[in-house]
Amino acid sequence: MSPLVIFLIIGFIFLFIIAYRKNTGENVYKFISGNLVNLYEKYAPYSFRSVREKVVELGQEYTPRQYAIQLAVFSLGAFFLAYLYFYSIIIGILYAIIAVLIIPYLTYLRCKRVYSEFLFEQIQVYTTNVIMEFATTQAFVKSLEGVYESGVLEDPVKSDVQKMIDLAYESGSIEDSIDYMNSQYDYFVVKNMHQLFLQITNEGSKDAGDSLENMSLDIDMLVESVYRDRLDRATFHRKFLQFGVILYLMVMLVQFLLGVESYIQLLDSPVVQGMLHLVVAVNTGFLLKGEKYYNENVGAE
Repeated sequence: MSPLVIFLIIGFIFLFIIAYRKNTGENVYKFISGNLVNLYEKYAPYSFRSVREKVVELGQEYTPRQYAIQLAVFSLGAFFLAYLYFYSIIIGILYAIIAVLIIPYLTYLRCKRVYSEFLFEQIQVYTTNVIMEFATTQAFVKSLEGVYESGVLEDPVKSDVQKMIDLAYESGSIEDSIDYMNSQYDYFVVKNMHQLFLQITNEGSKDAGDSLENMSLDIDMLVESVYRDRLDRATFHRKFLQFGVILYLMVMLVQFLLGVESYIQLLDSPVVQGMLHLVVAVNTGFLLKGEKYYNENVGAE
């Protein structure tokens, strides 16, 4: 082992000891995750900070322990993977650092998914309850007021419903309210329900009861299909990750076929090393693209 590698390992151990001694009585993983969170809060975009606050409020944010486990798994996994490819501790350490830097991006994707799922649930509550209230009040604005006062909604949907009520009283019509809500939540179920209420309010409808009942059934069917889709996607996601890990380990098959000694000799070639780096990069990009799809396309509609 070269003196440089020994120096890097000793330096890492030294930093770990310093961090531990400066935080007596506090777990090291809390110290590390706490500093990472503070750094993140300082530089994260405002819009995402508000999303993350809602995720924390929902109780679905990772605990410091979970973040520490994630950090350990990513760094150690990347280190051993890189060592398996290049038989170099230095490259292993570099890959471990890169893997840790990916964690904030994965956190961003996961929080967006949780928030999107929360919003869809709130939209389902909003549309269902407005239809139920309208059956009693026969007035769209009164229905909004009933849903708002019932306490079944949470922000930001609750605040937007209050904005709808204010706009309706300011303009004397529901068109501005509907335009506002449609611009805030791009869901077909919202736009279809608003269009129906706009037609009933402006033109009247003898079959309003049947139309609203059919709309309510459509919402129930949509919700059922969404939850079924989430279960299917979660199952596919697990298989996708397993497949991605297997792709990383294909290098073991190459080493088995060539022999470890012959494989190590090939590593002396910069071209071979460049190809191996490219293989890792392509597979990592494949996994990140899959993670982005899984977390951003929540299948709301």
